[in-house]
Amino acid sequence: MAPLITPEDLHPLLGRDRVRVLDVRYRLDRPDGSDEHREGHLPGAVYVDLESELSRHGRRDEGRHPLPSTADLQAAARRWGIDDGDTVVVYDDDRALGASRAWWLLTRSGVSDVRVLDGGLRAWLWAGLPLESGSVEPPAGSVTLTPYAEPVLSIDDAAALPGAGVLLDVRAAERYRGETEPIDPIAGHIPGAVNLPTGAYMDGDRFRDAGSLRALFASVGVEPGVAAAAYCGSGVTAAQAVLAADRAGLDLRLYPGSWSQWSNTPGRPIATGDAPAEVTGTV
Repeated sequence: MAPLITPEDLHPLLGRDRVRVLDVRYRLDRPDGSDEHREGHLPGAVYVDLESELSRHGRRDEGRHPLPSTADLQAAARRWGIDDGDTVVVYDDDRALGASRAWWLLTRSGVSDVRVLDGGLRAWLWAGLPLESGSVEPPAGSVTLTPYAEPVLSIDDAAALPGAGVLLDVRAAERYRGETEPIDPIAGHIPGAVNLPTGAYMDGDRFRDAGSLRALFASVGVEPGVAAAAYCGSGVTAAQAVLAADRAGLDLRLYPGSWSQWSNTPGRPIATGDAPAEVTGTV
């Protein structure tokens, strides 16, 4: 099951030597959450910049948030104060979207104990627990990361998956259908992909229970033994679906290039509407 932790369980762990807390506040309309972090964060939490530390700047045809190199992620994790063997807790203030990206990167890079604060900052506040203000700059850590242990989907893998397995598009339904596209150069979805939007995995700010998630994934064909992967706009929010699948006891891979890579790669087919395979044009 996914390694979620409640505010009530996290609070007594704060201040222990081997527990590190990361604040991964990020939104499309406010990618830099450092000001909010300084105004108030969980005690001891280090701010993590998703744009520069949980992704790298790449070419347009790599997508908007390519995965960082192992060396760059390790340097960032050491800046956050992480040592080998630490328990790492990550949180944000928007449905665990940024936190899931950090969880995915760290667990796939050899950090064995990474938890996501279920409900994020709002759940912490609703529980009446304290915040602190200012910046947090811990002593440098010495963690050693490994190359990503789980192969991620390339653009060709994503193209080939429908039919052989299930490709999930976790963007909003109107973006999947091609009715609107606020960021990328063309609207639509990858032919054969099925839509299961980000909000479907949540009950308010918290993840739905494991049984409900298994039923949700089964409704679009994601079941034990079925090859499945998820994509979103730029590979960030799809990690939340991977976390939800983990909670449900299912394996779900990540296509990090996502729609931003697909829609910037000439010649790729585009589907629109509710039918997963209704090809209507090319990039």
